[in-house]
Amino acid sequence: MAGREEFLQDQQATEDFGERLATCCGNGLLIFLHGDLGAGKTTLVRGFLHACGHTGRVKSPTYTLVEPYSIGQRELFHLDLYRLADAEELEWIGIRDLLGSETVCLVEWPEQGAGILPEPDVHIYLQTQDSGRLLRIESATLRGERVLQCQAESRQQA
Repeated sequence: MAGREEFLQDQQATEDFGERLATCCGNGLLIFLHGDLGAGKTTLVRGFLHACGHTGRVKSPTYTLVEPYSIGQRELFHLDLYRLADAEELEWIGIRDLLGSETVCLVEWPEQGAGILPEPDVHIYLQTQDSGRLLRIESATLRGERVLQCQAESRQQA
């Protein structure tokens, strides 16, 4: 489907992108976050969760695999699959329950869950470049396409 790139100057710009993204995301959305260690995946998620109304600390669920957030009527899950030894482990943590039609799941290191995870609505690729990050966002479904359109419009208004 569609995609676009954006340069994120610093950590704050990465959080700001996450905030803009959150304003475009309804329930029932699966977002894959790709990038090396330190590329800004958790920073983006922090901005996303703060825009949804989370006021606490946002930490990477590297050791717990999943960090749940109940914000108002929304259920959001932040997954970090970096330490996943086998994609089958996702079945043991109840991945199918997390991917409900009313939840939003943001997944770091989704390639570790290949064969178990379904196709996402949105792919986000982060790559360090100079002192900032190059972000590429791509839609993989019609729902993801709507998110990209909304996100592009919100960026133009900012």
